Amino acid sequence: MSRVNAFNAGVSAPAARGTNDLKDLDLNQFLQLMISELTNQDPLNPMDNTQLVQQLGSIREIAATDKLSNALSTLQAEQSLTTASSLIGKQITALTTDNENISGKVDRITVDVDEDNGDQRRYLVHVGDQQVELKNVREVQ
Repeated sequence: MSRVNAFNAGVSAPAARGTNDLKDLDLNQFLQLMISELTNQDPLNPMDNTQLVQQLGSIREIAATDKLSNALSTLQAEQSLTTASSLIGKQITALTTDNENISGKVDRITVDVDEDNGDQRRYLVHVGDQQVELKNVREVQ
């Protein structure tokens, strides 16, 4: 009984995925799974120390990757805001959301946050009454 599947560990399996598809577990799910595996192991045949060290290494790797991913997301958001802010008062040429060319002076910027996912943001520059996504700016004069 050295292996415990996700159903026995109290971790609900993601919908529409195979039972062997564990690569998308988040850190908390992985920790729950590992703790459940250690708790339910056969006391007469415990897990090898090498396996335990490998799993602890995996936990550290997942935590470091998660931390790096969060730091890069924050950096990207800050860079986009800085870039958009630097366009205020400048003449730009861009594509609107309707794929029409627009030229004019940027008078303000806004950040549109997705209601369903607060991590998803759109950086918008405003030229008069038109708004343009930062990624659609084609030329700055």
